Amino acid sequence: MSVSQEIMSMIVDVHDFPKKGIVFKDFMNVFHNPTLLQKLIAEIAQRVEVLRPDYIVGIESRGFLFGVPLALQMNIPFLPARKKGKLPPPVLSQTYALEYGTDTIEIQQSSLIKGKRYLVLDDVVATGGTAGAVAELVAREGAVVAGFAFVIELAFLNGRDVLCKASGLSHESVVSIIEY
Repeated sequence: MSVSQEIMSMIVDVHDFPKKGIVFKDFMNVFHNPTLLQKLIAEIAQRVEVLRPDYIVGIESRGFLFGVPLALQMNIPFLPARKKGKLPPPVLSQTYALEYGTDTIEIQQSSLIKGKRYLVLDDVVATGGTAGAVAELVAREGAVVAGFAFVIELAFLNGRDVLCKASGLSHESVVSIIEY
């Protein structure tokens, strides 16, 4: 069984979370299986190595869970992108639309280095708003967005199209869910 198939078999639909009408795709039980987690991180690393990132930017909070081991696997630094008010200043901020509201994401300004390549990573891409906002923050400082990586893509929400059309960059997902 492939890594993608193993993860698909672990997904649990949680209805009306985090808001009524949303079906949350919970796959956090992947952390109960260290062998699968290692295979997942190795698969993501293999898929993104061609992008030659200098840094991994993990999006709060589940992006941290995959970003740190990926950074270790690739032997490159990790940079957190956090929700508003969670990082000490100075920070760069970007407000963006979610599939169920709006939010603001921040990165410490001193963490972005002009000309360096940053891979934007999260657990799930839905509409592409959060990852797109992080990419805007990276580019705003003259750094380079190397591409995007996700464990799961909710293809029916078209986040890939939004990110690729806006940036023209590569997008990697281990699992693609095509139907709601």
